[in-house]
Amino acid sequence: MSEIGRLLGAGKEAEVFEHGTLALKLYRPGRPKAPAFREAANLAIAEKLSLPAPRVHVVGDYHGRWGLLMDRVTGTSLADEMTPEPPLSAIKEMAALHQRLHREPGIGLPSLKARLSANIERIEPVPPDLRDRLLLALAALPDDDRVCHGDFHPWNIMGSGDGIMIVDWLDACSGNPAADVCRTYLLMRRVLPAIAEAYVVTYAKTAGLTPDEIFDWLPVIAAARLAEGVPEETEDLLHLASLAPANG
Repeated sequence: MSEIGRLLGAGKEAEVFEHGTLALKLYRPGRPKAPAFREAANLAIAEKLSLPAPRVHVVGDYHGRWGLLMDRVTGTSLADEMTPEPPLSAIKEMAALHQRLHREPGIGLPSLKARLSANIERIEPVPPDLRDRLLLALAALPDDDRVCHGDFHPWNIMGSGDGIMIVDWLDACSGNPAADVCRTYLLMRRVLPAIAEAYVVTYAKTAGLTPDEIFDWLPVIAAARLAEGVPEETEDLLHLASLAPANG
């Protein structure tokens, strides 16, 4: 591989750099190889389904860090259109893009319910009785087999028009679209609370759902988020998780 270029973006798990005409996503030092290969596999499924996602060209070790060499997305993120005052057109565009994913079968992707269950099983600050309530609530929620991105929010939607791309496919799963929308709500509610609420209403209206069908997932989605170790969210997530129904 040639030398990497300037930093394009960074998150908790990885950094993205210019690499010629492509982009090189490198997971943080010390991270195992599995996430890189998992994301590459998820992106290969997205490509087969003709979904708006970067194509992967190489998966490998770059100076001790595992990463993916993929198409570089040009343009700004959809989040830039949503601040400080979001136009309804941007929220509708985001909902339509989300529904485009949800129309496709998630064959080959891991089970969303299984991932949520595994995360709830391993979180520490949750007492055993609440954990049992959450697992019962999860089991009672409707399953499905649609493509769910798992990290769908305005900062992961790049470009516009025919060049729009959804990035960060590490957590893609097969499951119920309502759960995926609820995850989007949870990811946006701290930074863009008004937009998060409007997004659920907009998606529900155009998808033939009710907002309640989406918010029914909130306790288990919040509990699973605790396993990701975001300290500033812990108190809020524990409160949301505690809303799990007592009768499951």
